[in-house]
Amino acid sequence: MGTAFQDKGQLDEAMTFYQRALQIDSNYAIAHFHVALLLLLTGDFKNGWQEYEWRWKTKDFGTRNFEQPLWDGSDITGRTILLYSEQGIGDTIQFIRYAPLVAQRGAKVIVECRKELKSLLQNVEGVNAIVAYGEQRRDFDLHCPLLTLPLIFDTTLEAIPAEIPYIKVNASSIQKWKDKVKNDSSQLKIGLVWAGAPGYKRDEKRSFSLEIFSPFAHLTGVTFYSLQKGKAAEQGENSPEGMKITDYTDKIQDFLDTAAFVENLDLVISVDTAVAHLAGALGKPVWTLIPFAPDWRWLLNREDSPWYPTMRLFRQPSPGDWQSVINNVLKEIEKFIRDENR
Repeated sequence: MGTAFQDKGQLDEAMTFYQRALQIDSNYAIAHFHVALLLLLTGDFKNGWQEYEWRWKTKDFGTRNFEQPLWDGSDITGRTILLYSEQGIGDTIQFIRYAPLVAQRGAKVIVECRKELKSLLQNVEGVNAIVAYGEQRRDFDLHCPLLTLPLIFDTTLEAIPAEIPYIKVNASSIQKWKDKVKNDSSQLKIGLVWAGAPGYKRDEKRSFSLEIFSPFAHLTGVTFYSLQKGKAAEQGENSPEGMKITDYTDKIQDFLDTAAFVENLDLVISVDTAVAHLAGALGKPVWTLIPFAPDWRWLLNREDSPWYPTMRLFRQPSPGDWQSVINNVLKEIEKFIRDENR
């Protein structure tokens, strides 16, 4: 009942049912986890991060078994710590920002992540080594999952570490993709992403078909580039009538390639998926399209994100209403073109 009310935007009612579940069973981990998500969504980070640790007692989060202890924020000078991603690629990109802060405490930082992120994250400040899942790890003294770091660093809404870019791309990678778009003389080069990973529980709320972008077809002076990967990328072969989308995604091998490609674009327009996080971490202009019931990290009733200073949020006014979102985005693109022509 709580999640049903939250999906409708009735947050007080949602919290009432979450709390009722906890009255029945104070150790009910799923209820604690949803309380955490709601607290974080409403900006109550102080209590939200505490409740968020209940995720490890739910079936969706498998606890990692290490002989070494979990870091609790105590003195770490001269010790080696393993930071590891625990959820999706977007989460890893968002929270790798804490690696430099851990290093500033005097630690040697090893990061474990999915293989498609390995080359991207190796240039993050403070990271001494990167290992992909399945590779042999180096010795370490302590460990910590990435999404526990906001709790350790007492992150509040007003004190989110948002120095960008915190992910950087080497010049040679950027040049490789610059060579691909060098003949594009359009006023505006825009990267598009219309779908996230289908395995995500709430993917049907955040993803849509490429056809939703059809109002963009009449724009002049704009080149659209697909940044879409996965099965949804096949929709690019039948783009909306009159809308040309240039597709180099078959040349993208990992997220370093995606980052280098993004560095050569003027703007990224993306649904709530990893590419939006990537563009934000790079400090590139990115417009993120948000469903009516947003993920906790996008907070409520705001068009900006304290996590990413160069990001704008375009929110559904009602469940499923992507048309209003696209119309608002279209107005902003047209305004940009008019300003450029003055």
